[in-house]
Amino acid sequence: MSSYSVRPATARDAKAIAEIHVAAWQAAYSNLMSEEYLKKMTLEKRLAYWREAIEFSEPQLLVATEGEQVVGFVGFDRSRDAGTKSSVGEIWAIYVAPAHWGNGAGVALWDGAREGLKEEGCKHVTLWVLLRNERALRFCEHAAGFKREMPSLKTVAFDHVKLEEIRLKRIVD
Repeated sequence: MSSYSVRPATARDAKAIAEIHVAAWQAAYSNLMSEEYLKKMTLEKRLAYWREAIEFSEPQLLVATEGEQVVGFVGFDRSRDAGTKSSVGEIWAIYVAPAHWGNGAGVALWDGAREGLKEEGCKHVTLWVLLRNERALRFCEHAAGFKREMPSLKTVAFDHVKLEEIRLKRIVD
C-alpha cells in the first residue's frame, strides 16, 4: 500500500517541482546526456517554467506527497502531437525524486493523471520516453500499462547528442 497522497499542484509547490525535475533529470539521464548539457537545466529555469504552468494550468499538474513533502509530479493535458484527436491526452511530464523511485509515487501520480484525463473526456493517453531510459520504459510498460508505438520512433537532439524517443499509448480506463 502506498504512503503517497496526490493532489493538484499550487503555487507553493513550484520550487519543489523544479527541484525534483532537475534532480530526476540529472539522475535519470546521467548516462545518456553530457554533464555539460544536464547542468543547463537549472533550478531557476525550471522554477520559472513550473510557476507559469501552475498559474495557467497548462499542463494540469498534480503532486505526490509523503506527509507534507512533495516527492513527485505529473503534468498532463490534451496531446500536443499534430493530427491527434481531441480525445487523446498526453502525459507531458512525470518525475519522482530519486530517493522515492520504485516506492509507488509514480503509480500514484499516474492514477491521478488517469482520473484527470478521464474527467476531460480522453479515451487514450500517450507519452514520449527516451528509448534508452530503461527505468522509465519499465515503469510505463509494467506499472502503468502503456504499449510502444514503434512507427512513432523519432530522433531528438540534446545539444550534440542525438537520442531516440518513442511514443507509448494506452486506453484511459
